[in-house]
Order: sequence, then structure tokens, then C-alpha cells
Amino acid sequence: MPPTNPARRRALADAAIDLLASSGVHGLTHRAVEKEADLPPGTASNYFRSREALLVAAAERIAELHHTDTDRATDQATAQSATLADLLAESLLTAATTRRNRYLAIFELQLEAARRPVLASALAGLQNTSLRITAGHHDKLGLAIPREKIPALIALYGGALFTLVTAPAGSVSRDIARDVAQVIVHGCAVGESSRPPG
Repeated sequence: MPPTNPARRRALADAAIDLLASSGVHGLTHRAVEKEADLPPGTASNYFRSREALLVAAAERIAELHHTDTDRATDQATAQSATLADLLAESLLTAATTRRNRYLAIFELQLEAARRPVLASALAGLQNTSLRITAGHHDKLGLAIPREKIPALIALYGGALFTLVTAPAGSVSRDIARDVAQVIVHGCAVGESSRPPG
């Protein structure tokens, strides 16, 4: 039976996230994770028997951290009567700045999932959970967004997230994040003079 020390398991998963962000999937090994977490040799393989299990653990930890952040942000937005655009702008800005490593890591995992069915299955399960949590946040905020539109909203957010997180470090400002969030929520207004002929 694998060890059940939750703090040590989290430390290993957090170290895996940092390695994925800095070195990519190919830099992620049990030994590298142990070194990053400052734990003795053999610790990572005691908790995660395979490299794939380590990848899945990193994905689950990212989802856990992301949902904790979004829960907190939803509570704050409710208290401050913030709009969905405000909430998305703050989330995008944080992801592209202070939480950049976390999201670089998840993009590495998403690409690797194209070659690893077990990882793909784990990420699909996390996506389903994300849909439910997002719907709950919308209810809490009193947003009238139809349930069937939430996957499209998440897809737009994910694309914006990728663009901003993979931009050069330090290049994403609050204004850029706010503009992107406004377009996600409200679309682009196209004036008559800027419409293509036809």
C-alpha cells in the first residue's frame, strides 16, 4: 500500500509542477522531483509507482490549486459585486504573472496527454469537474449563463490563458487581461465601417 502522508504527497506534486514549468515533461523524473522537493531518493517512487502516475498527480494538484483560487475569487467577487469580466480578468492576470509556472505545467501535461491515454483520461475527468464547479460559481454570482454555453466559455478562457501565460514573462498587464476578459464576455463590437464587403 502506498504511503499516505498528504503533506509529502503535496510536496512531491508541487515539485513536479515546478519541474514541468521549468524543464518540460522530459525533465520530469522521480529523482528530479525528489531533488526539487528536497526529499530522499526513493520517496517519489514510493508515492507514485510510474512516471505516468506522477504526471496525473501533478495534474490533479494543479486542478486542486486552481479550484481553491477560483472559490476564493468567487467569494470575493460576490462580496464586491464584481462582474464576470472582472473575475476573468483577475484570473487571467494572476495566471500569467504570479501563477505562471502552474499554468505552463498544465499546458505541458495537456500536450503530453495526446500521447498518453491514461493522462488524457485523467485530464478529461478534471475537465468535467471544472464544468460543474464553474456552473456552481456562476450560480453563486447570480450569472444567467446557460449551462450549455459554459464549455464554450471555458474554451475561450483556456485559449486566452494559453496566449497570456506563454507570452514573454512580464509582458502581460492588467489592461491587457481586462481587454481580453471583456472580449470573452461581451464579444467584439464591429462597426459598420469595419465590416468586410460582401
